[in-house]
Amino acid sequence: MKSGFVSIIGRPNVGKSTLLNAILGEKIAITADKPQTTRNRIRGIYSEPEPDACQLVFIDTPGIARPRNKLGAYMTDQAMSTFGEVDIILFVVDEKLGDRGGDNFIAGRLSGTDTPKILVINKMDTMTPDEYKSIFDEYERTGVFAEIFGISALKGDNVPLLVETLKGYAEDGPAYFPAGMVTDMPERFLAGEIIREKMLHYLRDEVPHGVAVELESYEEKPNLTKISAVIYTEKKSHKGIIIGKDGHTLKGIGKSARTEIEALLGVRVFLELWVKVKENWRDSDRLLSSLGYRGD
Repeated sequence: MKSGFVSIIGRPNVGKSTLLNAILGEKIAITADKPQTTRNRIRGIYSEPEPDACQLVFIDTPGIARPRNKLGAYMTDQAMSTFGEVDIILFVVDEKLGDRGGDNFIAGRLSGTDTPKILVINKMDTMTPDEYKSIFDEYERTGVFAEIFGISALKGDNVPLLVETLKGYAEDGPAYFPAGMVTDMPERFLAGEIIREKMLHYLRDEVPHGVAVELESYEEKPNLTKISAVIYTEKKSHKGIIIGKDGHTLKGIGKSARTEIEALLGVRVFLELWVKVKENWRDSDRLLSSLGYRGD
């Protein structure tokens, strides 16, 4: 049996969560085209049976960016603290090194760690061959990466080849999780993330950055799970946007979330959503802790 831990890091919106879902063949991490989609570490488990028994535990991390508040600092710390905790680091990018200061910062920090590092150039399906080669050559010149892969996480292109390569880095060790388990994240946590994902899709501009979800109750009954969740927002004006005219936006969020949670749990779901204002919650240690943004 071979096993290993793999950290997936990179700037916001480069496709880290999409890559994790593609590797597992199942959605466990929420995705959206907005920064701060991933706020906590999400663990995904890839297991392969005999004769080539192997288990890779992937850690999807928040996007690394210059923190603008305590939540941002927490998220960046969650990502960068994995550097010395895993067996392999996947650094996901989608453009040239010189185009983003964040990529330069991350590459610089990676050069100081002994953990094997693989560069993943994502969204290659949107690039010309010359654009891809330019990105490849620029990162290759840094000498930081053991290997460089071009993939499309969205379409699954070259993802199986990447997994085969990662298996080569795994070492003799135990299976940390039972076969068939794809994540160790609690269903309660996943339900809250699904609600937040639907808000990311429904809401515009800066509103999604200032929202958080707290499950006040999670009651499991035969063939029915009752969930009551509070959506916190930082501004009173945003509360009205989240609710929408005659409550239509909140109803849409709730219906979309309930449908996906039912698919996750395999039972009917009764979902109640409330919206409350908590000004500056992203800079409050107490509120961050209560919402699960403190510690691992």
